[in-house]
Amino acid sequence: MTNQLVERGQRIILQLDGMGRLGEAIAVIEGKPVFVFGGLPGEKVEVEIIRERRHYIAAEVVNVLNPSPYRQLAPCKYFGECTGCQWQNVVYSHQLELKQEAVIDAFQRIGHLDGLTVLPTLPSPKQLGYRNHARFTVRRETGRLGYIHRERRRFVGVDECLLMDKSINEHLSELQGNCSETSQVAVRSSPTTGSYLIQPTLKNFPGPPETGQKTYIESAMGVDFRVGSPSFFQVNIQQLENLAQLVKEELDLDGTQVIVDAYAGVGTFSALLAPFSQKVLAIEESSAAIDDAELNLGAFPNVEILKGKTEEVLPNVYESIDALIVDPSRAGCQRPVLDAIMRLAPKRLVYVSCDPGSLARDISILVNGPYKVDSIQPLDMFPQTHHVECITSLSLRAGHPITLASKSPRRRNILTDANIPFNQTEPEDYEMPPEGCAETYAISTALTKAKDVAKRATGGLVIAADSVVVMGNEIFNKPDSEYTARIMLDKLRNSSHKVITGVAVVNTVSNEIVTAHKTTTVHMRNYSNAEIDYWIGFSQALDKAGGYAIQDSTFSPVQSVEGCYLNVVGLPLCITATLLEKMGAEFGTGISLGLCNNCNTSKPDL
Repeated sequence: MTNQLVERGQRIILQLDGMGRLGEAIAVIEGKPVFVFGGLPGEKVEVEIIRERRHYIAAEVVNVLNPSPYRQLAPCKYFGECTGCQWQNVVYSHQLELKQEAVIDAFQRIGHLDGLTVLPTLPSPKQLGYRNHARFTVRRETGRLGYIHRERRRFVGVDECLLMDKSINEHLSELQGNCSETSQVAVRSSPTTGSYLIQPTLKNFPGPPETGQKTYIESAMGVDFRVGSPSFFQVNIQQLENLAQLVKEELDLDGTQVIVDAYAGVGTFSALLAPFSQKVLAIEESSAAIDDAELNLGAFPNVEILKGKTEEVLPNVYESIDALIVDPSRAGCQRPVLDAIMRLAPKRLVYVSCDPGSLARDISILVNGPYKVDSIQPLDMFPQTHHVECITSLSLRAGHPITLASKSPRRRNILTDANIPFNQTEPEDYEMPPEGCAETYAISTALTKAKDVAKRATGGLVIAADSVVVMGNEIFNKPDSEYTARIMLDKLRNSSHKVITGVAVVNTVSNEIVTAHKTTTVHMRNYSNAEIDYWIGFSQALDKAGGYAIQDSTFSPVQSVEGCYLNVVGLPLCITATLLEKMGAEFGTGISLGLCNNCNTSKPDL
């Protein structure tokens, strides 16, 4: 390697200043980070260089010159030689503090969310002997079981692992030296049921123990779960029970709610929450986990399993949802999942995560939409390691969900570009012949549309708008034929007119109503008859008030505009946002009214 700063095996003195995301302490050599296994922030240590990579240097502590007050003697004789545990040399109370700090850092650095309170990490009932699942590497020459050092890629044989339940260590002792026919061995063992699973089937080992079981039985909160060898299940049962209790409390279940359990796995949360819910929709894609879930959830008639990827299934759920739990893999939720959550707009949302980075990224999207964070609770599912589980509880902001009562893609795009989260529902066709005062007519039509959709909505606010073109004393709505469109466009040519849009917002719970209107003056250019014919023949003149679209680049009939451009498009964002706020709607920091910066908001007709 060229331009090396250090050499493998070299020993140097370092001052450690921080903690890395994989649990190592951090120092810097000529601007390059050094990740030091076995070190703690604030310590002065002698380290041995393991290797230099392109973006970092890996090292490990060989001598502590100025120890941290949080340092302790690691209880495991393999610590350092084995890198499976990173923090056995850290007193447990400080481990909890470090995990809290990791969550705070992720929300600030990745989510760009300041001012959120991250609660102290909830400790695990057991700091050792808590794991019900181990995956051992096998040294083929000897059949011994152990682990691989993360940086050195060196095999480390172990006779016991202090993180494992004693039954797993008993199986480890029986398997030692007898597994040379395979490269890895997985052992699962329940401390409550006594059931176990060892994979793969060892043909040259008669046992005991028996090997090759496809499933085993685990138990949590008095509920038994069949878990297949490919299926996920939490490794710390006592802490899982605490986690499930917290989720139940945060969802505020009283037996009347319809909830979604996304990334349901073998049905753990679905089974534990079903007795407190009216209905549970469990979404899972793994065929092995679904097989387990169908058995585990058979005793709960109010649970329905929806098979498929959450990012494909959830966007197609149209049932009214009261509460939702997501427990994705370390990668977090794909964007279609977050968009579907914001469309379904359950009142309560709990996000369970084992990765602070992906959690902060996803929560940032949700809080820039209709949700606000109520609590962030780290929970120590994995003592002695840097890993941290986190439960984030969210609730809908006031005034949400917001429903746009319109089929118009133009109005949809205006709200989307402003980062205002909403659903879209088409109202009944209430186009009526324009008569009377144009402002009154536009507001009345918008209100009729909003009320129609509000009757079918389950909560939140409904927005509707209606635009008319006014020239002199004549009101132009949408033309009812190509002939009418041609007459309108001919009258509007090379002249000025007004566009008036009425906006109405209805509260679906209280039936409270607010309305307003906006007026913009439009000056049309002197387009030709051929251009009119082209527009009518190949576009959608019948779908626009006055027969034209200001944003259309092919016809482009407008010469200039005085006032709100978006008002002419069909939804003046300025007064729409004002009305929503008057009805109590709260928005995240991502809302953007930039397209209306030069508008003066009309006084609402309250």
